[in-house]
Amino acid sequence: MIKILIVGAGGKMGQVLAAAVENTDGMQVACGVDIFANAEDNKFPVYKNIEECEQTPDVIIDFSRPEALENSLRYAADKCVPIVIATTGLSEQQEILISETAKTIPVFYTANMSLGVSLQMELAKKAAQFLGDTYDIEIVEKHHNQKVDSPSGTALAIANKINEAFEDKKEYVYGRHSNNDRRSREIGLHAVRGGTIVGEHTVIFAGTDEVIEIKHSAQSRQVFAFGALKAAGFIVMQPAGLYNMSSML
Repeated sequence: MIKILIVGAGGKMGQVLAAAVENTDGMQVACGVDIFANAEDNKFPVYKNIEECEQTPDVIIDFSRPEALENSLRYAADKCVPIVIATTGLSEQQEILISETAKTIPVFYTANMSLGVSLQMELAKKAAQFLGDTYDIEIVEKHHNQKVDSPSGTALAIANKINEAFEDKKEYVYGRHSNNDRRSREIGLHAVRGGTIVGEHTVIFAGTDEVIEIKHSAQSRQVFAFGALKAAGFIVMQPAGLYNMSSML
């Protein structure tokens, strides 16, 4: 039985993840952490601070906010517990901290927990390799009106994957407001925020007289919970190191 500690247990994704664990054989929620959560609203203990946890988990899944990441990584390293990081909007310094922590424990980190998005990234890179510089590339991402980071971490990850095909020579342009220059060797990234859109990413390859689109649309948060649990089952079997969707697949 894999015992899971959910960081961000009171959030929407934390609740979806907890429900998914209930329907997954061989897994259970040991406890949760959320500064705003009410323990009485959950079927498992919930603590305000991760250091207060009385249970010993086999793996941590962090679906919280960037500001909670340092505590999660410190706890994971101190307790030698593998961790799955599903938090988005991280800074460069936080990503460095993830890499440093992965030297001592198994760390799974990806910009998007959806298996479909991982496939989209690979297809987008393949398309970039095939089409080359003859097509302009734009990425449009759409999310609900409560998402605070922009562009999404997934959109940036897709752009980075595409840029591998160009030896990282493409520059990124975020929107074009007040930008009166003609388009050059760039990848455009655009963010839409509204309603309850779970997550949608479209990669556009625009050439002469034709347009190719590679699109992924998440219909519910279940896809992210499923991916996170797959990652948790994978990471508990690994030695110290940094892992992602490509590692698992």
